[in-house]
Amino acid sequence: MSFLIGETMTGGYGAMDILHGCTIAVERGEVAVIVGPNGAGKSTAMKAIFGMVKLREGAVRLDGEDITRLSPQDRVRKGMAFVPQTQNVFASMTVEENLEMGAYLREDDISETMTQVFDLFPILKDKRRQAAGELSGGQRQQVAVGRALMTQPRVLMLDEPTAGVSPIVMDELFDLILDIRNTDVAILMVEQNASQALAIADKGYVLVTGENRFTDTGQALLADPEVRRAFLGG
Repeated sequence: MSFLIGETMTGGYGAMDILHGCTIAVERGEVAVIVGPNGAGKSTAMKAIFGMVKLREGAVRLDGEDITRLSPQDRVRKGMAFVPQTQNVFASMTVEENLEMGAYLREDDISETMTQVFDLFPILKDKRRQAAGELSGGQRQQVAVGRALMTQPRVLMLDEPTAGVSPIVMDELFDLILDIRNTDVAILMVEQNASQALAIADKGYVLVTGENRFTDTGQALLADPEVRRAFLGG
């Protein structure tokens, strides 16, 4: 049984289904990546697993528990954290205030977690009193991920974490994602840079029109001639 699974998910927005029997799963200490063409339902699948899209069919289970009917906030309480692609920081707040906001459901001492986030993202410690809106795109992404980590999640969900950043920053973010994975966190992400993302993925899902087209290890998908020709530019 998978640690987190959205199984045979069918649903979407209003009366229109975007997902058609789609299944996505990830284990603790693993990176799972969802790739595919524009309009494939990648972000919808992610949001369905986090409770932001209503399912007509299928189920979402976390560590064996059916959480299909839980609200996103209740899923956060269960150990899930979600970093959206855009508007993912409080621009007028300082870096430190953003991180504190990430711990809003916690009632214990957050200082140790704050130290761990600063160890992971040293630039944020240097800029802790600077407004998040004044940071570069890559630094803002670090704030967004750091704020999610303040919840001490068992699952970290990232929607296009490298969108709009330079290739150098993208490589840095992928390295940090691997560091987080090594702390036994399950990481599920949607990524537009498919080849680079599959290169670090333990598991990959290629979606087309809301359905699973290919599912395998990241390396196997990279080596598959059909996947490369149709989705990776050769």
